[in-house]
Amino acid sequence: MTDHTVKKNPASIPHSIWDADDLRRAEKEAADSLGITLFELMQRAGEAAFNVARHAYPDATHWLILCGHGNNGGDGYVVARLAVAAGLRVTLLAQESDKPLPEEASDAREAWLNAGGTIHAADILWPDDIDLIVDGLLGTGLRNAPRDPIAALIERANAHPAPVVALDIPSGLIAQTGATPGAVIHAAHTITFIALKPGLLTGKARDVVGKLHHNALGLDGWLAGQDTHITRYDETDLAQWLTPRRPTSHKGDHGRLVIIGGDHGTAGAIRMAGEAALRSGAGLVRVLTRSENISPIITARPELMVHELTPQTLNDSLEWADVVVVGPGLGQQAWGKQALQKVGNFRKVTLWDADALNLLAINPDKRHNRILTPHPGEAARLLNCSVAEIERDRLLSAQRLVKRYGGVAVLKGAGTIVACESGAMGIVDAGNAGMASGGMGDVLSGIIGALLGQKLTPYDAACAGCVVHGAAADRLAAQYGTRGMLATDLFCTLRRVVNPDVIDVEND
Repeated sequence: MTDHTVKKNPASIPHSIWDADDLRRAEKEAADSLGITLFELMQRAGEAAFNVARHAYPDATHWLILCGHGNNGGDGYVVARLAVAAGLRVTLLAQESDKPLPEEASDAREAWLNAGGTIHAADILWPDDIDLIVDGLLGTGLRNAPRDPIAALIERANAHPAPVVALDIPSGLIAQTGATPGAVIHAAHTITFIALKPGLLTGKARDVVGKLHHNALGLDGWLAGQDTHITRYDETDLAQWLTPRRPTSHKGDHGRLVIIGGDHGTAGAIRMAGEAALRSGAGLVRVLTRSENISPIITARPELMVHELTPQTLNDSLEWADVVVVGPGLGQQAWGKQALQKVGNFRKVTLWDADALNLLAINPDKRHNRILTPHPGEAARLLNCSVAEIERDRLLSAQRLVKRYGGVAVLKGAGTIVACESGAMGIVDAGNAGMASGGMGDVLSGIIGALLGQKLTPYDAACAGCVVHGAAADRLAAQYGTRGMLATDLFCTLRRVVNPDVIDVEND
C-alpha cells in the first residue's frame, strides 16, 4: 500500500473544498448549466476511475468490482463495462435492495447487462486470481457506520491481498468529517469526482484514502465560478504568504516576539518555541522564563534574548512586543497563572498554547486578537466534551472553538483545521506521522508567532505556520523516514521552507 503519510498529494488536486451536502446539491445545477445529464457525469466518472486503475495497475487482469445500491455503485458498473471492453476479466458483485436504484445507476446497470455483463450476489465465493478490487459500495451520503452485509464486504476486501481503488471516497469514510464510525475500505488509490470533500483530508482520511486523485468531470469552469468557505493549503501556497524581503529591511521590520513559559523542568519547550521563531524569520525574540533556564537556553541558542519572568520584565516586554506567545511549558501553578492573566490585557495579537489553553478552559473568555492551537485533548477540555466527540467532526469542533473563544482556532492533528470568525476554514495538507512526538506543538507556536511578527494576519499566519511546520517535517520524512523524528530536527529544514523563492529557483 502506498505510504501516503510521506508522499504529497499530486499538484493537480484542487485547493477549494466543498461541503459534502452542498456538492450533492450543486452537482445537478452544474450539469444543467452546461447541458450535461447526470448519466453523462456518471459515464465520465467511470472512465476517469478506469483510467486511474489501469495506469496504477497495468498488469492486473482480473478485477473484482463491488457495487452498492446507489450512484457510487453506478460508477462501478461503468468501470466494469470499460474494463471488459479493454479485454480484462471482471467479476462484479452487487448489493441488492428492495428500493429501486437511482435513475442514473439503473441506466449504468442496464448498460452493463446489455454488454453481456453478469451481476453476482454479494455473498458468492471470490475467484482465487483477483488482482485488483474496485470499491463502489458506499458514496458521500453515508452518515453512520456501514451495516452488514456491506460491512462484511468491506472487511473481506481489506483482508484480501489485492489493492483497492475507491470510487469518490473509500466506503465507510464520512465525506464531511473524515470519521470512520465502523468498517472502512483501506484504499491504495482513491479517485474523487467533481470536487474535494473535507473527509478526504482530515480525521482518519490518511489511514484509508491512499493516493488521492481528482477529476472534475468537465465541470472545472463552473466550479471556478463558485465560492467555497473551505480551502486546502499545502506547500505550494507558501509563496503567496512569504514573499521576498526588501533588500533594505532590518530586524525591527520582522517582528518583536515575546515567548512566555518554561516552568521548572520544561526549559526545552520554551527553547524550542524560541528557536523555531528565529528559524521562521522573526526579527527579535525575547524569552521570559524561570531563572534556572536562562543559562542553558542562551548556551544552546545565543540569538535568543532570555530573561527571568518577573512582574517588571513582563511589563517591560509587553510594552516592547509586537506579538506574544504564551503557554509552552507554562505550567498551571501561580507563576504561570499570573503571567497569563497579565497577557490577557495585551492589546496586540497573542497565541495561546499548551498550559495556557488548559488554564483558559478553567476560566474561559472570548477575545478577537488571539490564536488558540489545541490538540484534540486540549480542545476537548476547552469545549467540555470528550476527545471522541472532537474527532467525530473536526471541522465543527474548530468552529465551536471560535464561537466560544473568538479569534482563530487551530485544531491540530492529521489534517489540521484552521477556523476564524469570518467563517473561512483551512485544511492543512502537509505533515506526517513522524510529527507524533514531544515538542512539535512548541515548534509550531514559535513558527506562527514569527509569522505574526512578519505582518501576516492571524488567520494567514495560522494557515501558513501549519503548512510550514508540516512541510518541514515532510522534507525530513522523505529523507530519513518518520520514525525517530525529533521536534528540533525541523530547524534544519524550516529555513528552506520559509524561503519559497529560493526553493523555487533550486527546483527549476
